[in-house]
Amino acid sequence: MEETITFTLNGKPVSVTTDNQRPLLWVLRTDFGLTGTKFGCGQSICGACTVLVDNKAVRSCVYPIINAEGREIVTIEGLSSNGTLHPIQEAFVKHDALQCGFCTPGMILTAYSLLNENPEPTREEIIQGMNDNLCRCGAHTRIIDAILSAAEQMKGGNS
Repeated sequence: MEETITFTLNGKPVSVTTDNQRPLLWVLRTDFGLTGTKFGCGQSICGACTVLVDNKAVRSCVYPIINAEGREIVTIEGLSSNGTLHPIQEAFVKHDALQCGFCTPGMILTAYSLLNENPEPTREEIIQGMNDNLCRCGAHTRIIDAILSAAEQMKGGNS
């Protein structure tokens, strides 16, 4: 059923009229042109489509747009501020925690959610928290190092 859904996207109020069961992923990519959110598996398995909904990591490929009503949605495009990378983004660059980059937006937003919930995670907690985000390139060790580094830089805040 078509419906107008209103929410905040990367800090700005927006609305879209669409089928209310349409996945958030396709609304972001098609209606708003935010292609940083990737389509991977379409089944909530790989994490490439991860966005933040009220600061929690959510798989947008299976998240109906109706659920976005009144919520705060942040994509990878909205994480930086005034052209300045977020500390997690900086840490991924510094630790070369990406290769092809396809999984990187989902990894960064999952890490953001993880650090928001646990600002001082152990290496094991990071491994556990990132376990459901898949990377084919094999950059997992560098990703973990980047998240540890970001946690240290953020010192408990969510910058």
